Amino acid sequence: MEPIEIDVLQKEIDHLANKDVYIHLETTNGAYASHFNKDAYNVGAFIRNARVQYERGKIVGAGTTYRVGLKLDIGWIYAEGVNQFELNQEGRLLMAGHDREGRLMVALQISEKPFQY
Repeated sequence: MEPIEIDVLQKEIDHLANKDVYIHLETTNGAYASHFNKDAYNVGAFIRNARVQYERGKIVGAGTTYRVGLKLDIGWIYAEGVNQFELNQEGRLLMAGHDREGRLMVALQISEKPFQY
């Protein structure tokens, strides 16, 4: 994965707009928090292969972390804290946010084909 380049990533997000796509979205501090601090509060969310069509997407932010939002006809999907992305060999747009130690904190992935388990 590479650091965010807003113009490059925005073009990839725009390319997938108004198509049926599959979304993978997860957030976690999970084991990272409880493993090192027994008093830490664990949170997380996970959704995989949600089929949606977004009318527009937008990346905003500056510096080291960004927010990616996808506008649906009835609401929004967004991921906060994204700092890396890649378009992989299957054409899937992968975005992630890692902490200073390289641990995954948030992932947003968009694909025209369902994700495999």
